[in-house]
Amino acid sequence: MNTTKKHHRPKRLKIAFRALMVIIGGIIAAYGLETVLIPNHVSDGGVTGISIVASNLFGLPLGVLIAVINIPFVWLGYQQIGKSFAIFSILGIVSLAVGTSLMHHTPAIIEGDTLLVTVVGGIILGFGMGIALRNGGALDGIDMLAVLLSRKLPFGTSDLILFLNAFVFIFVSLVFGLQGAILSAIAYFIASKVIHIVEVGLSGSKTFQIITSQPGLMVETIRDRLGRSATYKEAYGGYSHEKFKEITCVINRLEESKMKEIINEIDPTAFVTVYDVAEVKGGNFRKNNIH
Repeated sequence: MNTTKKHHRPKRLKIAFRALMVIIGGIIAAYGLETVLIPNHVSDGGVTGISIVASNLFGLPLGVLIAVINIPFVWLGYQQIGKSFAIFSILGIVSLAVGTSLMHHTPAIIEGDTLLVTVVGGIILGFGMGIALRNGGALDGIDMLAVLLSRKLPFGTSDLILFLNAFVFIFVSLVFGLQGAILSAIAYFIASKVIHIVEVGLSGSKTFQIITSQPGLMVETIRDRLGRSATYKEAYGGYSHEKFKEITCVINRLEESKMKEIINEIDPTAFVTVYDVAEVKGGNFRKNNIH
């Protein structure tokens, strides 16, 4: 009995921590909206952008609109992604809605400078949304709709998000004008990049696949200079039927330029393909010490 309690306690603490981080993400996003973007007539994309425009058109509280318009999308997330995702998304959306209501009369921290507004607003908004997504929740329902449509239509999720938000920014232009819509699109683009950084980390990972005439020296140099191990895979040329060794190495994103430098130094004619890696688990990916 006691063993079972001890086993469940860390899991509950982890869930509670994730829930807290999703709530914090929603509050940070609300701060970015209410103190930077909205006072300068700049909107967000997705459901939040629609809510901002509707709030300006009809005089309704932004927080209420964010909560209400997201309801069908949360239900969609529950059906398509799962219960825990829906619960964490509810926490995030509610914290965003409450945060915008509480901060509605907070003075703007930046005024007038359109470039600074879009950059700072996009960074704060993206940071908040990224924290929520990293911990299993979402602050905007349009991404859920894009995931569902991608299963039914011959388009990728990112293409559909861009397509759906194009209509949102047209809608935004009705209230904030063309300049406001363009600035909103820029802020949204910056936010999307920050979300990616927060989700995968500044480092991220990349896979290098290298076909070289000097595989032994290449692997040895990578190990000595980067502290990374690599694997061999036997391959055959489709035209020449030549047998060779293909090197595969997963590195930190910050090590990419050093890796390219090594490849160019050892074998400038090497054939190299590079892939972004969404996640690395297991094995011995931890970096070895190099002296």
